[in-house]
Parts: sequence; structure tokens; C-alpha cells
Amino acid sequence: MSEAPVLRLNPALDPAAFAQVYAREGLVRIPDVFEPAVVDRLAGILEQTLDWDVICSNETGGAEILSRARRAELGADAVAARFHAATLRARTGFAYIYLGYPMINAFVEGRDPGHPIHALTAFLNSPEFIAFGAAVTGETAITKVDAQATLYRPADFLTLHDDTGVGERLAAYTLGLTRQWRPDWGGQLLFHDDAGDVERGFAPAFNVLTLFKVPRKHSVAPVAPYAGAPRLTVTGWLRNDPPNGR
Repeated sequence: MSEAPVLRLNPALDPAAFAQVYAREGLVRIPDVFEPAVVDRLAGILEQTLDWDVICSNETGGAEILSRARRAELGADAVAARFHAATLRARTGFAYIYLGYPMINAFVEGRDPGHPIHALTAFLNSPEFIAFGAAVTGETAITKVDAQATLYRPADFLTLHDDTGVGERLAAYTLGLTRQWRPDWGGQLLFHDDAGDVERGFAPAFNVLTLFKVPRKHSVAPVAPYAGAPRLTVTGWLRNDPPNGR
């Protein structure tokens, strides 16, 4: 296992410029958020070192987390049945299927000790990153940052939702770590208006931080069956509840 990277934001970033866009639109894209050597290490962690869980929505919209051991216990037919049920629920409501690694829970619970992903979890909750998020969003009460690494394969998806229901979510973020992507491979982060039209859409990207105000309607378009690379992203929320949930 490789050593944890030394992390810092790109010193060329000017949060004031991005704050103006966020204040006007409730949404901002920040390119080149890390320096090249740093982001290359981060992408490599997701590409090469994680033991991914399958994250599949259940009948209540909650997440069923299927670890490697749990998938082996259930067997291929039972796992496929869960995928089929989630896909049917997506026709009329909130549903999702993708691969994930629960960065916060793994960090707190001591999963995979010494793994370099924990350095990113710690950095996202560092004074530097929290101060940057506060400067861009204007949310001065941020106490912690959720984080989940995600990998979308062909046919994976996340249907329309707006992140309401959890009052401590001040803003959502995605950190794109997808090195290559074609627009016809799907997987776009889509923002929807009240008429159902797509008002903004962003293809999977590399070294781009997206911040948007909660609540806001959005989805992840299904990844095409012929997509030739994984869609890799770290996602979560800037929050104002106690740092350890107490």
C-alpha cells in the first residue's frame, strides 16, 4: 500500500472569485483544485487501492451496503435481484446503484488501517479545507465535511433528489477524479428545474471541485453500457453538526 499523500489546496486558488459565482448562482465549479502531483496521487488511490462496496437503494430509499463478504454470502442471484428491484424503483422514485467507499465511517471505525484514503478524509476535515469551503459558500458555521468515494460502472445511476431531510447539510460538493470521459458515456451531474428540464449539466471531470447549495434538485445520469472508463468522484456535504456526531 502506498504512503499517504501530502495534501494541500492549489495555492493559486482565489476563493473570493468563486464566492461571487456561488452567491449569484448557488453553484460553482472550481478547476485545478489540487496541484498536478497531488491530484495524480489522489486519483491513483481511487483507481488502484480501494475495496469497493456496492451501494444499492432499498425500498425505503435507504442504502443497502453490500461489502465483498456480504455479496459472497448472498450469492450472485440475490445480488442481481437487488439490482433489478432498485432499477424498477427508479422508474417512479429515488433509487441508486454504484460502488462506494464510506470514507468517514472507515476513518472513525478503523477500517483499513494505514490506508492512504484516510489522509484525504482528514484533509477534507482540516481547517484549511473547511475555511476554503466557508469562504466560497459564505457558510461560516461549517464544522465537518462528509465524504464518500464513488465509482460508477456501466448502468450505474442516481435518480432525482435534492438532499433535503437532513438539516445540517449546508452545501454539497463533488470532487471529480475521472481522468478521461466522453460526453456520450453519460454519468453527468445534472441539475433540474421545476419543469423537469436540465438547467445545468457537467460531465465527469478531473481535478474539479463542484459546490452547490442545499437543497437543489439533481441527479447522476446513468452511465452508458459502452463507457470505457470508471466515473470516480468523492462526494459529500459541508455540515454544521458536531464533528463526531455527538
